Amino acid sequence: MNPHHDGPLGAPSQWLTRWAHLIAPQGRVLDVACGAGRHLAFLAGQGHRVTGVDMDVQAARAQVPQAQLLQADLEGAPWPAAQLPTPFDAVLVFNYLWRPLWPQLLASLAPGGVLLYETFGAGQEQLGRPRRPEFLLQAGELVQLCQGLQVVAYEHGVAQEPARVVQRIAAIRPLAGAALPPPLSLK
Repeated sequence: MNPHHDGPLGAPSQWLTRWAHLIAPQGRVLDVACGAGRHLAFLAGQGHRVTGVDMDVQAARAQVPQAQLLQADLEGAPWPAAQLPTPFDAVLVFNYLWRPLWPQLLASLAPGGVLLYETFGAGQEQLGRPRRPEFLLQAGELVQLCQGLQVVAYEHGVAQEPARVVQRIAAIRPLAGAALPPPLSLK
């Protein structure tokens, strides 16, 4: 099993549970690097149609039999979701970073669709794995990558239990023809 995956099915990320209400009811959800399927199970339990992609989907298949699962090398093969009907009402990525996938992730998101992304940030190398810079987001990188989406929430800092440096974002693709709202003016 990939050491960056969850192992036995655990509780979903608090970031997902906090922002899952943004996903359209009975929406189609793509979980990239789905691991054992903890997020698939959570969202399937809410009535969403879930699809997971990972190098090894055996654990997810056992945990979430109703999920559509694609076994694929996300880093060394063509984008596996190209064989699926797109776009998705939500795209999830947790504890995974492969920058070359950004165009495919964003292209997989429907108008009004939600991107929920949480992974390790620079500074994590001081606390534990991953330590290699190519697996760590730089300060503000998620916000920059989400230009053109409406950012609903963004966090960058040290999360606890276990202590880790994370960046996370919840962002929505604007509806067709809709402009992004103006930035908030905080006083």
